[in-house]
Amino acid sequence: MTILWLSIIVGLTIIEVITINLVTIWFVASGIAALIASYFTDSFLIQLGIFVILGILLLLTTKKPLEKLLNKTKHKTNLDRIIGMDGIVTENITKNKSGEVKVDGKIWTAIADKAIKKDSTVKILKIEGVKLVVEEVK
Repeated sequence: MTILWLSIIVGLTIIEVITINLVTIWFVASGIAALIASYFTDSFLIQLGIFVILGILLLLTTKKPLEKLLNKTKHKTNLDRIIGMDGIVTENITKNKSGEVKVDGKIWTAIADKAIKKDSTVKILKIEGVKLVVEEVK
């Protein structure tokens, strides 16, 4: 059984290195646990149970916190950094017609839930396609 578990560990490690998706790494750890269990029991079902159950538990309990930790250094792109900024309406925005907003020195097409008059200050909420979604700052 030792060779089987070593093969699984090596195979899953290679897959993880190639994909970098943090999926098979949990099963590498559970494979190591199953390898250790193989020294204490000859039952393949117990070893397989340890491998599957521990792998799923590790995946479910640690994947999201680890992804948050690893993605902390995400840098905003040019588009992302204008979200939350204030802009000035340069062309009236109505409920059914987009207008224009100047933000960060650039003119953008913008939409809003309510009509907003020219020269009003707006806050950029998000970007949908190539349009800014804004709300008036009061």
